[in-house]
Amino acid sequence: MSDQVTDFPPKAVKRVVIAGGGTAGWMAAAAISRMLGRVLDITLIESEEIGTIGVGEATIPTLVTFHRLLEINEQEFMAATQATIKLGISFENWKERDHRYIHSFGVTGQDHWMANFVHFWMRGRDEGLASRYEDYCVELRAAEENKFAHLPRKGMNYAYHMDASLYAKFLRRFSEGYGAKRVEGKIVEVNQDEDTGFITSLKLADGNVIEGDLFIDCTGFRALLIGKTLNVGFTDWSHWLLNDSALATQTTAVRDAVPYTRAIAGTAGWQWRIPLQHRVGNGIVYCSRYISDDEAKQEFLGSLEGEVIKDPWPIRFRPGQRQKCWSKNVVALGLAGSFIEPLESTTIHLIQRGITRLLNCFPHVITPEIVNEYNARLDTELQHVRDFVVLHYCVTNRRDNAYWRTVGSMELPPSLRQRIELFRATGCVFPVPTELFAENSWIQVMMGQGITPKQHHPIAEVMTFDELRQFLDTIRASTENTVRQIPQHMDYLRSYCPAAKPF
Repeated sequence: MSDQVTDFPPKAVKRVVIAGGGTAGWMAAAAISRMLGRVLDITLIESEEIGTIGVGEATIPTLVTFHRLLEINEQEFMAATQATIKLGISFENWKERDHRYIHSFGVTGQDHWMANFVHFWMRGRDEGLASRYEDYCVELRAAEENKFAHLPRKGMNYAYHMDASLYAKFLRRFSEGYGAKRVEGKIVEVNQDEDTGFITSLKLADGNVIEGDLFIDCTGFRALLIGKTLNVGFTDWSHWLLNDSALATQTTAVRDAVPYTRAIAGTAGWQWRIPLQHRVGNGIVYCSRYISDDEAKQEFLGSLEGEVIKDPWPIRFRPGQRQKCWSKNVVALGLAGSFIEPLESTTIHLIQRGITRLLNCFPHVITPEIVNEYNARLDTELQHVRDFVVLHYCVTNRRDNAYWRTVGSMELPPSLRQRIELFRATGCVFPVPTELFAENSWIQVMMGQGITPKQHHPIAEVMTFDELRQFLDTIRASTENTVRQIPQHMDYLRSYCPAAKPF
């Protein structure tokens, strides 16, 4: 069935049905109920028989903004989810073995309207005036020193590490407070209008039928509504993102939590370490074509610290995106709509972006114009995130086995190849205004992975030698002075949001 104008019935959207819980389902319920709960009937269907992936425990700063929009109390949220602070990601063994850099959430130095700070830093480096690029960023230096505090005027960018299952429970309580209803049950039948193909209702195993006008598919990789029912195709990105498997587990904490995620490159993939207040989330992401499941499990378990709390559970996935995340009266969120591996912790952000986009254009009546605009904007954002993640693999000196030789020599998306070549030649990055990762993120990762620009912008030559020295010294001294006054991360959290004992 096509999405022509005649296929869109002129029916007001009054009933929203969310198929599936977990992080995606309850984030949708929280946002829609908080903003539109007075005018909509919101029902979430969730089955305790069907588990969730439950490993989306590292976030990026956009979640802070999401919570502010919903007026979620940060201290209550952090205490309820055993949360810690995340200032960035420590990439270990990516450029080469025993090399480490941090992609932080901060702004480095002071930009000129004509050029980024990196150009002034490059000239300073050439003149012997500049120290490490990292020394000019508060968030990065605080991460290295394991420090954190809320600074005046939102002077430090941060995100969270959190327990994903506790987060879903927290959002459920929040959503129900604004009128969202939860129905327990397994969906066994999806009913459609014979003429338009629009979904009309979901039948549960107990015979209960839930009717709706707009359906949100949060059924994970099953994509029960958008894929199995509406047959919307999936664009595979596995030729750029080779990893297709993961193992995840939890371990006891053996030291205070650091304010950053660790991403440790391995034999044929990488491992994550996400420290919470009460435990550590661990996982290995790998390509089954280059390492067997048993070998990956052995490599994974052999590297863990602390006692294993839960036996590792396997996850199979296919990187890519749904060809349309909104089709007819179904919007796909989370794994039902797209999956870009968790290297830069973008899964929850993409859920959030899908929700906020939906709220931006929430229809009284669903029209093809709204559907097309939603899909076009989300499609562009997904491709930007994809390119940023692929960047970590294709720019590397590692050639120690077939996996790293393959990812280091693969054909790139033209959009990514152009960015890399531009930065290598000129030191310039021209980000798209609406994309997730800002200029400084691209610079930190490209330089961290080993790209050295061949030249800097001539605006950096306008300063005299002494002016440039004073400019760089002032920024570095201010950064160091700020970090010196910040308390240790866990000391701050023990006072700010002490978590209850896990249950």
